[in-house]
Amino acid sequence: MVAPARLGSRRQFALVRAALPEWWPVFAGLAILFVPTFYDLFTGAWIGEEQGHGPIIFGLALWLIYRKWPEVEALATPPRAAWSGWAVLAVGLFAHLLGRSQKILMLEIASIILVMAAVLLVKYGTRALRVLWFPFFFMLFMVPLPSEFVAAVTMPMKMAVSWATEHLLFAAGYPISRSGVILQIGQYQLLVADACAGLQTLLTLEALGLFYLNLMRHPSAFRNIGLALFIIPISFSANVIRVISLTLITYYFGDAAGQGFLHGFAGMVLFLTALTLILSVDGGLQWYLRRRAGSREVA
Repeated sequence: MVAPARLGSRRQFALVRAALPEWWPVFAGLAILFVPTFYDLFTGAWIGEEQGHGPIIFGLALWLIYRKWPEVEALATPPRAAWSGWAVLAVGLFAHLLGRSQKILMLEIASIILVMAAVLLVKYGTRALRVLWFPFFFMLFMVPLPSEFVAAVTMPMKMAVSWATEHLLFAAGYPISRSGVILQIGQYQLLVADACAGLQTLLTLEALGLFYLNLMRHPSAFRNIGLALFIIPISFSANVIRVISLTLITYYFGDAAGQGFLHGFAGMVLFLTALTLILSVDGGLQWYLRRRAGSREVA
């Protein structure tokens, strides 16, 4: 006997496969339009630390669309198109043309989202976009913000992370001092970079938290809102732990280790720490709700 979950996944795969003959011209057009953009992203912005979350966000969004696709197929037979999709398509194509010609990364990536949304509107209508609103909202996290805004917000965040790192390591007995965002530990100096404690990291961790909430689908609004709000202190804590890790790696193993493979490993520590904190906070909120429900039953 086949398990229900497996039957569901087989049905889902069958629906997607059945739709391929109708969709291949669309996929071909999207490929012609966006393959050069994705090539530039995978060989440029997406291999750097600041935008390295881009392919992860995009891949998870595509998986969420695939997961929800049977609901889109079940909306209407035949599907009712929304003519507003053509207007969205025009805006998306203009954004792509302007971003590509002027090398404006924000517009290039935004055009991917707009064109995908336009195709969905043209073929399935606004109801389909309502079903898939979260994957498209989720993709907004891979759109880079204006550099001036990022710089203005990032500096106070770096100062706060540097301050917390200095005080925690000094309390632990390490010979550390700080000047702005420059840490001096032993004979080594470390500059807290944007990628270690910047706005983009906060947004990436916020996206991770929202993705977790979308998968869990907690019925409690208190639990959902509480966890979403806790993402900000979780991000700050994870950034502090990352900078502390890099500082200690440099202190014990030298500057080459701090800037080499272990620097990338510290980035993995950041997201593992954030994920652990998200699960811990979610578990704490669940415990609190159960305890409150139990006290009500006793009363």
